[in-house]
Amino acid sequence: MNYNPNLHHEEYKVYKLKLGTVYIYSNFLVSEFDEGADITFKNFDELAFIIKTHFEDRPFGFIANRKNSYSINLNDAKIFNETFKNLKAYAIIVYSNLTERIIEIESHFFKFNRKVFKDFENAIDWIENSLANPENDSYNK
Repeated sequence: MNYNPNLHHEEYKVYKLKLGTVYIYSNFLVSEFDEGADITFKNFDELAFIIKTHFEDRPFGFIANRKNSYSINLNDAKIFNETFKNLKAYAIIVYSNLTERIIEIESHFFKFNRKVFKDFENAIDWIENSLANPENDSYNK
């Protein structure tokens, strides 16, 4: 399912990147990476620059719309963890049991506060609640 950026009633910016499309809001982003993308820290550079420019050191959330099948190089997980310490909530929208199982494996490598959802409304609510309640921060748990 494609993300409807008007679901969240706030101004946003859209970026068409080499890895896919990203929607940036004031305190979180939504990614829709392309089918077959292989995400490494090196080719994440475009989005990393946008994240650093937009959020700076402020806490932010990330919603990954896993509508397409793509891979994340788990060897780079440590670099992602160290680079984005201000990422406080990482929601993943899934559409299949296989994707849920892949997320379980990824979760062993990433230290971000991660949670799986079937819809955007609940994911956005969880992101906003996580950012509003920093005591729930589970980085380095």
